[in-house]
Amino acid sequence: MTLSKPLQVFLLYARSDKAAVHRLYNRIGKDGAKAWLDLEKILPGQDWEYEIRKAIHQSDIVIICLSKQFIKQGGYRHEELRIALEKANSAPDGEIFIIPARLEKCNVPEPLCQWQRVDLFEADGYKNLITALRSI
Repeated sequence: MTLSKPLQVFLLYARSDKAAVHRLYNRIGKDGAKAWLDLEKILPGQDWEYEIRKAIHQSDIVIICLSKQFIKQGGYRHEELRIALEKANSAPDGEIFIIPARLEKCNVPEPLCQWQRVDLFEADGYKNLITALRSI
């Protein structure tokens, strides 16, 4: 199920979901995506805010990994979400840039409701995600 072209994919998530998101990072990497995960890409001594902002702007797609903890926890991911939404709003109509991806049954935050979500906990969830990535 490999991608037809390598995509830069930014993974946005709650810290409490880092194990599940790391598995997703490895899996989409094996399928040909150039995934960006802060735990893997930010080196000691780098300005992490700058690196995250740069990675979002250079990405072809942002996968927002949603869980019950996503909204509850504070953290920089709310700023990451704001940056991703700004870029999505400047994209041409009909272009896929943001994919809300539920890791478990949970609510989708209001700013993300306009985009069709994928449920990664469902049997065909990952296949549907790859289908979306292949369409870009």
